[in-house]
Amino acid sequence: MKKLPVLFLVLVLCAAVVAGCSASSAGSGPVWKSQKDPDTKRQPLACVWGSSATDVFAVGDGGTIIHYNGTAWSKMTSGTTIDLIGVWGSSASDVFAVGDLGTILHYDGSAWSKMTAGTNDDIGGVWGASPSDVFALTNSGIVLHYDGTTWSSMTDSATNSFTGIWGSSPTGVFAVGEEGAILHYDGTDWNSVPDTTTDSFTGVWGSSASDVYAVGLYGTAMHYDGSTWSSLTGVASSDINFFGVWGSSPSDVYVVGSAGTIMHYDGTTWRGMASATSGAIGSVWGSSAADVFAVGNNGLILHYSQP
Repeated sequence: MKKLPVLFLVLVLCAAVVAGCSASSAGSGPVWKSQKDPDTKRQPLACVWGSSATDVFAVGDGGTIIHYNGTAWSKMTSGTTIDLIGVWGSSASDVFAVGDLGTILHYDGSAWSKMTAGTNDDIGGVWGASPSDVFALTNSGIVLHYDGTTWSSMTDSATNSFTGIWGSSPTGVFAVGEEGAILHYDGTDWNSVPDTTTDSFTGVWGSSASDVYAVGLYGTAMHYDGSTWSSLTGVASSDINFFGVWGSSPSDVYVVGSAGTIMHYDGTTWRGMASATSGAIGSVWGSSAADVFAVGNNGLILHYSQP
């Protein structure tokens, strides 16, 4: 996903324009509930991911890493004050956090330790197919790969900064970035997808290789059906910036963004959900359709649960 502190500069201006267009009034969906941020500095949170409903991580500015055990959030010792932008893991004892200045941290279930990335570029996204097959994105357009031992560069330098990554398998990985850039990895090579939009992407997620969503600035939202990318309709207007997308199935997809925006897709229709905030929501993840978390500016943590 796009580094939130940078996007917040954009959305501060955007929020002034769309203050009356918050997702809180976009529809009659369930209200998400706020959870207490254990960091008293209320640092912006950029990304959330978990291995289960009782093992959730969120990362953000100043080296912030917080953890949810199913009952409460607590602050973790990250060993850095560098801004963290992305988090992903293969299990509760194999978690990666990435951020500015080539920062890659690894959690083994007990403590976080720094890894050698081989670059000083900002790293904005991380995803893996297994503990020995992990991908990370840099702001210079390079994709890094971890083979279980070492991080190395997979691609040559490109003009686009990549900000979001997700895959359906080791041979079906998508990376998205600025100016509508989309790369696809087939297990051998990374190939550019023909231009779909000039607006920048910030996040990507799918339920399968033939059901992939990419979202971005100015209401950019696209869907891939396995052969073609097409623009989505009915998601939001162009004065909303999208920052994250996640779902539990093809009929349960969430998109989050500026001005408190949370959109939900039920397989037929996109509807706004009441978020109880007008701030930026930068990332969304859930353990199931009945247990979803979203994080954002000023230490924002939202939780949606169903009985």
